[in-house]
Amino acid sequence: MPFSKKPAFDDLPLDKTGPPGNAWGLFGPDDQCGMLNLLTPDRTRAAASEIRDGVRISTDWPLDRITTPAFNRIPFAQTISNIAPTSVNDDILHFNTQSSSQWDGLRHFGYQEQRLYFNGRTLDDILTTKINGIHTWVETGGIIGRGVLLDYVAWAEANHVPVKPFTSQSITVTDLEKVAQAQGTELKPGDILFIRAGWGRGYAQLSQDEISAMAIIPTPPAIGIESSEATLRWLWEKEFAAVASDTPSFEAWPC
Repeated sequence: MPFSKKPAFDDLPLDKTGPPGNAWGLFGPDDQCGMLNLLTPDRTRAAASEIRDGVRISTDWPLDRITTPAFNRIPFAQTISNIAPTSVNDDILHFNTQSSSQWDGLRHFGYQEQRLYFNGRTLDDILTTKINGIHTWVETGGIIGRGVLLDYVAWAEANHVPVKPFTSQSITVTDLEKVAQAQGTELKPGDILFIRAGWGRGYAQLSQDEISAMAIIPTPPAIGIESSEATLRWLWEKEFAAVASDTPSFEAWPC
């Protein structure tokens, strides 16, 4: 469902008893999709009308791309089980969902001080029910809309701006607006925003020793979007349905 009347950023938090900046209740007290509600049929049709070449581009990394995950997470493991005496095989996969490309669900990272999750759900809700699960996204039709890429790396290199993927380099709203302008990219409500910051490219150039060394750093620095009120305001006012990037966390880390 679209906004019936979009609240201003300065009207947040919507739930005055909740954490700072929350938009809980924007789509009703029982909502489990958040801004994905902006992926309306009209916007999906409009996105489809912009297709020109029909080129399909995967945003997935191989499950084993991160050979040594950070934070002591288990690495990907695959076992091929042959159903003897036939020539039929089963694959058994063992992995942490944070060890490759993934989208954080609304159950993953709560407000740490208040120990609450999207729409005021508690840790007990998360551990004992399926509320706020990604199955809800599937049941409402999946994530299909107008994807927009802001290629910060290409813009930065064209403008002689250093890109330091393994530092807490912050990409500002001003930077993103410049990238969009240079690309001739119009940002629309309901867009799915992708940002190429350069961390993925940098990771692909590391040796295994460097990857292993980075994985044991308690808080490994990484490039990302500036963690600021200006960024939050911009994201809110642009009305993106979802955001993603080629970085470990969307914001620069540590923030």
